Amino acid sequence: MVQLLVTVALWSAVLISGFSVHAGAESAPVASPSVSSGIPQELQSAGITEKLGNRIPIQSLTFTNEAGAEVPLSTYFSRGRPVVVAMVYYECPNLCNFLLNGVTDTLKKMDWVPGNQFEIVAVSIDPKEGSDLAAKKKTAYLASYGRPETENGWHLLTGKESQIKQLAFELGFGYTYDQKEKQYAHSAALFVLTPEGQLSRILYGIEFKPRDLRLALVEAADGKVGSVVDRFLLFCYRYDPNLRSYSVYLFNVMRVAGLITALAMILTLGMVWRRQFQRRA
Repeated sequence: MVQLLVTVALWSAVLISGFSVHAGAESAPVASPSVSSGIPQELQSAGITEKLGNRIPIQSLTFTNEAGAEVPLSTYFSRGRPVVVAMVYYECPNLCNFLLNGVTDTLKKMDWVPGNQFEIVAVSIDPKEGSDLAAKKKTAYLASYGRPETENGWHLLTGKESQIKQLAFELGFGYTYDQKEKQYAHSAALFVLTPEGQLSRILYGIEFKPRDLRLALVEAADGKVGSVVDRFLLFCYRYDPNLRSYSVYLFNVMRVAGLITALAMILTLGMVWRRQFQRRA
């Protein structure tokens, strides 16, 4: 009986210590992205405002696909998979190419593929670009990816300015046209949406860790894609807005370690009690 009480006390201590660590981490202030004072005023709107949890009106937004057909955005959410959205423009001389190349390089390192576990949707922010250009870009990126069978999982769209602006606003994606440079100023990020069109996660930058993209997809799909191992990893990892990456969530790690310890102690006590019972018998 005494040993059982010791076990319970140890287990409680583990949970309390884990909770303390968790509470300390939660109370730490999260730094929000700031705009440098050196950026011209007209370009300061080219940032990203996080709107996590916002539901995108995918039914009312329409774009043009690579074949030249006008389709509702909801077309790409009808398969019950999370959707990765990239706001780019196809004649971008720098950042957009780096972003799409970064996505392609990340996908090469993953066993998950577009059209199976998730969908990729790139939307041009330039209303002057058409479906012919989008089709050429899609062909080029599929060739670079090296998996032509995933063609139905890649979608490069163009559209009217009103539709582009509304989608960008709903995602929190700011952009502006720089008259001096004759190109669009914007940030680089991937927007991971749930199968219902809700913004689940934003992955910043032009290079992405395969683990981060995979966990973001598992999170967006509410565990409906991926294996038991993926769901376990998501339990032990949380997205850190300061690091802008998934990192170990110490509280849940402590809970798992405590559970394993408690089970091991209960098993040990059971074996000891069994031996004592056998000796008495």
